[in-house]
Amino acid sequence: MEKNYFDLSERVAIITGCSSGLGVQMAKALASQGCNIVAVARRKNLIDEVAKEISEKYKVKAIGVVCDITSTENVNDAVDTVMKEFGRIDILINNAGTGSGATAAEDVEDSQFEGEVAIDLTGSFKMARAVAKKAMIPAAYGRIINIASMYGLVGNNIAPAVAYHAAKGGVVNLTRALASEWGNKGITVNAICPGYFETPLTKETLDSEFFQQYARTMIPMQRYGKEGELDSAAIFLSSPASTYVNGVILPVDGGYTAM
Repeated sequence: MEKNYFDLSERVAIITGCSSGLGVQMAKALASQGCNIVAVARRKNLIDEVAKEISEKYKVKAIGVVCDITSTENVNDAVDTVMKEFGRIDILINNAGTGSGATAAEDVEDSQFEGEVAIDLTGSFKMARAVAKKAMIPAAYGRIINIASMYGLVGNNIAPAVAYHAAKGGVVNLTRALASEWGNKGITVNAICPGYFETPLTKETLDSEFFQQYARTMIPMQRYGKEGELDSAAIFLSSPASTYVNGVILPVDGGYTAM
């Protein structure tokens, strides 16, 4: 029988920011490979709906856990809840993030900058720290995937977003630091850097004529990412197939950062 390199049967994955958009898409992708899912976000009604849909469609166990990842207490409680429910955490996808809008750097308020960093960067670290300490290090096994951004690798002069760039750039090097520190503990830590993908948060902007022309000019594939085109990267980095892949920063951006 041929080996299924992407089999995630009996594994348990936490996906943060799993109330809509890319988080839900990646949760479904992992569930399609047999993975049990913990949908984490702040809105209970949404994550409960996501968990119910995944459980019914993919015949895996899926639950919603409410958590504000900026709160250390919330994070620790959420991880304890998952450990009590499943007894293990094999995969963490740090997907929760925010987009504070386009604001010229000189006009960015402290609260805007600090809020972006608190969710995108510090929150990702808090989740990784808790999951590693409580589950992955004791098990000598884990897959952590941080969702950064192509804007964590480059700047831009179209939609000023200095706080977002700074936070996602921090996520990129957080990934390298954790990969270096935890690689000898059976844990791999990698990052995916998505380009422009249509989600409920980005649809209105990306549908504008200006951004459509921008895509045709600046993205070698001349289009935005489609639903599902992030899934294969998430499955690969979560799976046994990526055993020796550690500290990798993977753009999935249609070639945007190649130019």
